[in-house]
Order: sequence, then C-alpha cells, then structure tokens
Amino acid sequence: MKIGILTGGGDCPGLNAAMRGIVLKAADYGYEVIGIQEGWKGLIEGDSRPLTIADVDEIIGKGGTILGTSRTNPLKREDGVEIVKENFEKLGLDALVAIGGNDTLAVAAEIDKQGIKIVGIPKTMDNDLSCTDYTFGFDTSVTIAVDALERLQDTGRSHRRIMVLEVMGRDAGWVALFTGIAGGADWILIPEEPVDFEEMCQHLNQVYKRKHYALVVVSEGIKIEKETIKSLDERDEFGHPIHRERGVGQIVANEIENRTKHPTRVAVIGHIQRGGTPTLFDRMLGTRVGVKAVELIANGEFGKMACLIGNEIKAVPLTDAVAELKTVTKDWWQLAKGLFK
Repeated sequence: MKIGILTGGGDCPGLNAAMRGIVLKAADYGYEVIGIQEGWKGLIEGDSRPLTIADVDEIIGKGGTILGTSRTNPLKREDGVEIVKENFEKLGLDALVAIGGNDTLAVAAEIDKQGIKIVGIPKTMDNDLSCTDYTFGFDTSVTIAVDALERLQDTGRSHRRIMVLEVMGRDAGWVALFTGIAGGADWILIPEEPVDFEEMCQHLNQVYKRKHYALVVVSEGIKIEKETIKSLDERDEFGHPIHRERGVGQIVANEIENRTKHPTRVAVIGHIQRGGTPTLFDRMLGTRVGVKAVELIANGEFGKMACLIGNEIKAVPLTDAVAELKTVTKDWWQLAKGLFK
C-alpha cells in the first residue's frame, strides 16, 4: 500500500505533527508514504517526495508544513480533476490523505466521488470546520493572539489608550471570540454579529472611566457598512476575498477615537498567528487524527474525515464535514457579551 499526503490551504501549527502521526502509524502496516508538494498543486504537477520515519522524526514541534502548501483548486482548472486522477495513478498511490480546511476537504469530497480513495484530516486556525469540536492550529493561534493582547494591555494601561487588536477570521469569529474572552477584552467584534459602534463606544467610555484604558479584539472579516476597502475584488481560487489590505482594525480604531475622543491604537498580528511552535493541544490533536487517518485507510473507510468529538477521535463523512461552515453560535456570543463590564 502506498499512501499520499498533501497539505492544502493556509498553514498552521500541527500540520507536521499530523504527518508524523501518519508516517509512524503507516509503518505498523508496512505502508509506503509519499508526500505531495504544495497541496493540490503537487498532484496537478506530479510533484512529490518520499516520507520516511527519518524525515518526520523531529518535526512534531515545528510549525508550518514540510511539504509546502498552496490554495490551488483543481476544480477551477480545465481537466483539473482528470489530471489529479492521472497523477494519482502515475505515482502508484493506493490512497490519499488530504489535510486541510473547508476548501481543501471540499475538493477531497468531490475527488472521492471520482473514485480516488481518500480520507481527510481537519486543520484550520479558524476552527470553522463542521463535525469536529476543534481543529489543530486553532489553539496555537489563539494562544499567540492572547499573548499579543496582554502585551497591548500593558502599553495601553501605561499610555491611557484604547488598544485594538485585529486577528484573523474571514467568515467565522472563533479566534477573536476566544482571544477576547481569554485575554479579558472589553469588546469583541466578529463576522457573525452586526457592528454597533454606538453601543461599543458607550461601553468603552464607561470602561475608560474605570481603568483609563480598554481592549478591543476585531476579527478581520467583520461587516462594516461605511468602509473603504482596497482589494475586495482580489480573490483566491476558491472565490474568497483576500483581506490583506482591508484594514478593518484601523477603521475600527478610527471610529473609536472619533466617537470617544480617547487615544486609540491598533495592532495587526496577521500571519504571526500561523507560525511557530504548536501548543501541546495541537501536537496531540494533530498526532491523533494522523494516526486515525491511517486506521481508516487500513479498514477501507474512504470518503471520511478523522475528527475530534468530545475527547474521542472518530470518523465522519467528508460531505458532512464541508456541508456548512461552523460559525460562532448565539450562546457563545452571549457568554462573551456577558463578560463586558
């Protein structure tokens, strides 16, 4: 049995741990493992490399992905799926493990229908993939964001400023929500909830009277009616707008300063959230779903995704996992809002 692995979409800590879990478990069955370079792009171009135990021995604590990644979408390319199938056969693969978020696994679900034996592993720092309680990458990204917020708290307190931290989160606000709750933010803005500047600024004025500074966490994907967006027309191959120049953190900071008259500063940590050493949780989760993926292959359970439900690693159909985005629910938002005092 020869297994291929690819990592697609945005990178995040825990990818290397998952690959290590796959390679180590594959050794128990005598399976050969091939790494596909740069996600689906590697299967389109036939770019691969062997992955042995020696290759993964020391990568559990390393961020990113040793295979590289891309946002290539074979479904958007002429004959893309056929090319993927041809290279799957040319590489002599018997099964494929696709590690990715909604986009990568949506492609996997479609390619599974075309007859390629495939299993999925959920990763995304956004934690927005359905059918799994958590995805690896999320815990590390929030841990980094909380550290940034606490540093902003120090300087905000010192200079009597309102500090705005912009974090990633295109369609789901889990990173902003958890960062804000764990870091003691005074307000949080997420894509799932309408932005009410008046309500927020009235509250921030009260907070400022009490402690002479305030903390606000903003998700990059929040909806703002009156904003100047530089590059919303620029989209990736999956049709998502690219937010690198959207600048919602600065827009929010300007609104706060104009309305409250308190000095306000913004920090954007961006891709810093994606890199670095994975936390214990992400190392463990990545390893466990990697092992589970090989077990699914050994049992002939294709078209499924390894996932975390409670504290157990289980399997669900890929089609269920990508059917809808997992967004912040009202109960989570009410929990957060109840902490704004």
